[in-house]
Amino acid sequence: MADANFWNDADAARGIINEVNALKAWTEPWSALTARATELKELADLLELEPDEDMAAEWAAEVERVGRELEALELRNMLQGPDDHLGAILTIHPGAGGTESQDWAEMLLRMYTRWAESHGFNVELLDRLDGEEAGIKSATLEITGEYAYGYLKAERGVHRLVRISPFDSQARRHTSFVSVFVYPVVDDTIEIDVREEDIEMEVYRASGAGGQHVNKTSSAVRLRHIPSGIVVACQQERSQHKNRATAMKMLKAALYQRALEEQEKEKQKLEATKTDIGWGSQIRSYVFQPYTMVNDHRTELKLADVDKVMNGDIDPFIHAYLHEFGGSQ
Repeated sequence: MADANFWNDADAARGIINEVNALKAWTEPWSALTARATELKELADLLELEPDEDMAAEWAAEVERVGRELEALELRNMLQGPDDHLGAILTIHPGAGGTESQDWAEMLLRMYTRWAESHGFNVELLDRLDGEEAGIKSATLEITGEYAYGYLKAERGVHRLVRISPFDSQARRHTSFVSVFVYPVVDDTIEIDVREEDIEMEVYRASGAGGQHVNKTSSAVRLRHIPSGIVVACQQERSQHKNRATAMKMLKAALYQRALEEQEKEKQKLEATKTDIGWGSQIRSYVFQPYTMVNDHRTELKLADVDKVMNGDIDPFIHAYLHEFGGSQ
């Protein structure tokens, strides 16, 4: 009994510590920004009495820095969902269209990788299936870092590309679609019951770009959850055991996200449908020809610099989404 009480007390203490740390993550940055803003106000008063060109330039630069940090803190305040603080698993699947859609899928894979790396997130390619000619048939990324899921949930949906296809000898304009799904990485505090008898496992050889074998043993793992039909795969590690463990984490994340979506559907039954179902799943269009424009259909934000967006600068779309929907999605 004494041992049980000890572990119960230890768990309670850890819970309190985690709660205190979570509160500090909000109060400490706010207190620091408040103090800096007060200093800037005092310096502004001083500069009115005793103008100094160099000091005024430093003051203006610091005001800009504080403004950016305040905006970032306000944005974080919109990430109040129960899973927003978690890492993210992002999967990419091309729609019909063969090589053109598969190439578009690879372009999005590069875009999300660059976005994550530019924000200091750790990016791990868990699975990738290359197309026969170009592009990818599917890919899965794990993006680790604070609030990765909270930001990337804005990317969930269908992404549409309009361009003159480099794979069309007649240089015709093509429209391609790719689905992006984002799941929170389920941590140890969230219990997802997955029975072994509900899982079918398939092993195969891991492959790299161009289909070249990088491992002579069947270390890659594909899991199918029979009740839900969810299929996940991992081939990143050389060890079959490690690949299976990672695939199980992916499966739990997918099952958890499905449970959340089912709850959300129940809520939506109580609300009137606000958008056309067919168009509603298409969240964004990327137009390369005859003009350049990236248009987010949910927020109506439009940006003309499509190359900048494809290089990972998707923050304006994420911020616009969070400002409009906050933590409600």
